[in-house]
Amino acid sequence: MTLTPGLIISAPRSGSGKTTLTLGLLRALRRRGLEVQPAKCGPDYIDPAFHTAATGRQSYNLDSWTMSAPLLDGLISDMSDNASLVVCEASMGLFDGVATRGACGDGSSADISARTGWPVVLLLDVSGQSQSAGAVAAGFAHFRDDVKVAGVILNRVASERHRHLCTIAVERTGLPVFGSLPRQEAPSLPERHLGLIQAGETSGLDELLDRLADFIEANVNLDALLAKANAAPIKSFDRAPVLRPPGQRIALAQDNAFSFIYPHVLTGWQRAGAEILPFSPLADEGPDCNADICWLPGGYPELHAEQLSANQHFKSAMHDFALGAPVHGECGGYMVLGETIEDASGRTHEMLGLLGLRTSFAKRRMNLGYRSATTLEASGLGDQGTGYRGHEFHYSTVIDRGGDKPLFAITDANNTSLDSGGSVRDRVSGAFFHFIDTGEI
Repeated sequence: MTLTPGLIISAPRSGSGKTTLTLGLLRALRRRGLEVQPAKCGPDYIDPAFHTAATGRQSYNLDSWTMSAPLLDGLISDMSDNASLVVCEASMGLFDGVATRGACGDGSSADISARTGWPVVLLLDVSGQSQSAGAVAAGFAHFRDDVKVAGVILNRVASERHRHLCTIAVERTGLPVFGSLPRQEAPSLPERHLGLIQAGETSGLDELLDRLADFIEANVNLDALLAKANAAPIKSFDRAPVLRPPGQRIALAQDNAFSFIYPHVLTGWQRAGAEILPFSPLADEGPDCNADICWLPGGYPELHAEQLSANQHFKSAMHDFALGAPVHGECGGYMVLGETIEDASGRTHEMLGLLGLRTSFAKRRMNLGYRSATTLEASGLGDQGTGYRGHEFHYSTVIDRGGDKPLFAITDANNTSLDSGGSVRDRVSGAFFHFIDTGEI
């Protein structure tokens, strides 16, 4: 089959302005009447929610390290349905991945470009340089033969003279310059420790997205950009199940404290016939007592620890539910299943106590990377020995794991064993591991 034409917005490094460009471009193209399908390379949770707000279409993650070929190709194929263009935001720098190959590559955004045929729009932060921008563009254009760089957008341009010097240097390489973004004129997005403030918490988001679109329309030649969109034929494939639903009816915590669950996981569960029953712990709601399993996703429980600790109905309902059915927590959900969370100011808040875990944000320590996990105990996730692929990203420090058994044997992208295997007690389980696909690398 032939995919919908697309573009990948990338850069030499993180912090170059990819999200600002992507969001403005998505909203600008939507205002033109295009059915533009957003996507995100890598395991980031926050950017796709902004993509969805900008376009009205669900954004999906595409990851070459964790995702099997049937899952990755299935998502790429699904995104082409009823779309006139795909715009995919890259992660980190274009060629940045891990040292060892995963299911379909090293996790770099370049892998997704090579697999789909979507050309790269290279965003260059030219602050502190001028003609050297041409050398950077040339290096990126020729680093991999299977990745096509369609052209360049200059970012953080200081003056008309600066723009002119950078442009002639880039064009000397044979690459077109689609536009230049002036320094200090782009609307900014609020941030915190895991990245941007969540889309659902950003006040005036719709107005902000329109301002970003105005900024991009004023400084980028959208017609020239769209003319470079392309795609490669994708071979036929057998669609594989993502993660099998952990139950027919899944009670899912969903609010600003529990928002990190990959859209393709929910879509896969629903496609397999599962029913999602959302509830809000922040609103002091408990899980549907008729559900087969309760799932607490990751998010920002540390920012809402005082409220969660005070919500007695939520806490008692969770204890009642765990008496008769499985409960699982991912990352932030895992921390809430534990005894306590210490917030950034050093205050300790009582959590559910369904597991013995105690965590702290008073001394932040980043834990980040791809993970392979194998269950050591039978649980609501499946039988002992079940394999999964996923990701871990949190700043919490474990004070005490309590006396619970470990749930997983965990290894990183280099197959190094890690001491982050989560916990399991009776029907309750949890880990910092975020599920992306089933199976082992």
